[in-house]
Amino acid sequence: MYSNHPKRLQEMISTPQTAWKGRLSLFKAKQMTLREEFSAYVREHQQDFYRLAYSYVKNRENALDIVQEAVVKALGNLGSLKNPAYFKTWFYRILVNESLLFLRKNKRLVLSDEGFADIVYLDRDIPQAIDLYRAIGKLEPQLKTVVILKYFEDMTFEQIAQVTEGNLSTVKSRLYRALQLLKPLIEESVS
Repeated sequence: MYSNHPKRLQEMISTPQTAWKGRLSLFKAKQMTLREEFSAYVREHQQDFYRLAYSYVKNRENALDIVQEAVVKALGNLGSLKNPAYFKTWFYRILVNESLLFLRKNKRLVLSDEGFADIVYLDRDIPQAIDLYRAIGKLEPQLKTVVILKYFEDMTFEQIAQVTEGNLSTVKSRLYRALQLLKPLIEESVS
């Protein structure tokens, strides 16, 4: 009975190290899997990311820089993502924040016709789409973000609340306010 005691003690002492190494390997494997999943997600949705960044800065190079910076930040913080099912909202939050940071740093909002050809519209009525896009561009950033995420990125109110780190009722009220502001802007551009 006592002869087994040192052996069991040795097992107990070595088990945490073995378990720790096993957990570390599992963590590294999980990280690689997350990295691979994230890479695939970025490749699949890169046009969407570009379109969102472009909607803020209206410049091809700046939009590409913002997307690149957001991807780099996301890769650096991939370990903070607890559930891969939230890739979309997690990354969109980073992308929106990077876009807004760019605007704050540059202290300007460019509303030019340059580069509208770079945007891929599913709508065949390009002039009307450009008018809508210009009208959205005139909104303040919080309202603009909600409109873009809802109608261009097809996000639910819950997803938008996660991206903007707001509550559901705030998202809904911002969308309602944005639509109220857009109506006269669009009517003005049509007439």
